[in-house]
Amino acid sequence: MKFDAFDLHQDIMRAIAHNGYEEPTPIQAKAIPAILTGKDLLGLAQTGTGKTAAFALPIIHRLMKSRGRRIRALVLAPTRELAAQINEAIQNLSRGTGLKSAVIYGGVSMNPQTEALKRGTDIVVACPGRLLDHISQRNIDFSGLETLVIDEADRMFDMGFLPDIRRIAGHLPQKRQTLLFSATMPDDIRRLADDMLHDALTVQIGYKKPVATVTHALYPVEHHLKAALLIELLATTDTESVLVFTRTKRRAERVARQLSKAGFSATSLQGDLSQNKREKAIEGFRRGSYRILVATDIAARGIDVSAISHVINFDMPDTADAYTHRIGRTGRAQNTGDAFTFVTRDDAAMIRTIEQILGEKLQRKTLTDFDYTKPKDTPAQAGNPNQSQQQRAAYPASRRFSPSRSRNAGRIHTPASSRWTTNLDR
Repeated sequence: MKFDAFDLHQDIMRAIAHNGYEEPTPIQAKAIPAILTGKDLLGLAQTGTGKTAAFALPIIHRLMKSRGRRIRALVLAPTRELAAQINEAIQNLSRGTGLKSAVIYGGVSMNPQTEALKRGTDIVVACPGRLLDHISQRNIDFSGLETLVIDEADRMFDMGFLPDIRRIAGHLPQKRQTLLFSATMPDDIRRLADDMLHDALTVQIGYKKPVATVTHALYPVEHHLKAALLIELLATTDTESVLVFTRTKRRAERVARQLSKAGFSATSLQGDLSQNKREKAIEGFRRGSYRILVATDIAARGIDVSAISHVINFDMPDTADAYTHRIGRTGRAQNTGDAFTFVTRDDAAMIRTIEQILGEKLQRKTLTDFDYTKPKDTPAQAGNPNQSQQQRAAYPASRRFSPSRSRNAGRIHTPASSRWTTNLDR
């Protein structure tokens, strides 16, 4: 199937060719014809399946049928990075059409956004909180809105944005097309869909397994020893760029600080950072100024770094979908990658779910010289500056980070058995 099967405007086809698109992805093949009918749509698909183009292309096509510098399409996104990414994609796909788009999110001054709205724009991509600020200050007029897109609805729910979405919907024309995309369908999202979608078409793309170029391993450990294990693992493993995932933003900040004290070039990405600091962290990681980036699931959205050699789940993700999203950051562009996950006894059920999806049992590993018996009330290695210095002396930088070395060199010893194995397999 080719894009010309959708009978899109010739200017859009030129933009598609300019962006190097050849064949539509499965979600695009299903969603584009449905959206072009003008009906509401519920799209169930993972991140990275081409959802943005799936809704952007038919919206651009429909907007080109009539002109007038007013807001006719609104896209809601959960994070600043994702909003910026969506806006960039829309601008690329609308190249040569004369349509304009603007992006609105917090962490930066409202003035440039207000000026962009005053100049006129066809499409607005926004995060809910900042959009409500503009609505309260009467900076924005939705009287001509034709299409509302709610992207990453499950993440919207995780971030507590559903009440804001309902408030925003109250300022929009009731007669409109509404498109809702979500990777998962918890009860709250289903209720939102029932309330906001009318006679909707549903398109669904099946669960996507992790890419075959990623090697998986579990590291059983008590929770209070995770930071110490992370430092030891990084000190004894050949890596390039490493992305570490934590469950909370406070933990991301703390782990990054512990790694820095241990001598690693690390930074964190979490919701409390200003936009400038977030962009600096991402760009520093992309260019190699920081070799380790510690982030939450939400903060990591929008990161596109192809040379990530390792993803380390400091905390087990809440869902199997989130596991796939995380480890999909490595093993890209025909490169191999490693996904390490720190697990406690509480993670047994999620481990079984992930293994069922993968269709194989994940390897359990331990570090030979690591003390797994250290009690909770004893300061962990990560919090002991003197011990960190000793580790730095024992494991020079060339051993910790040496992209030129073989990826198979210095692999971690895996004992034939572990005292955790039985507990984790129950």
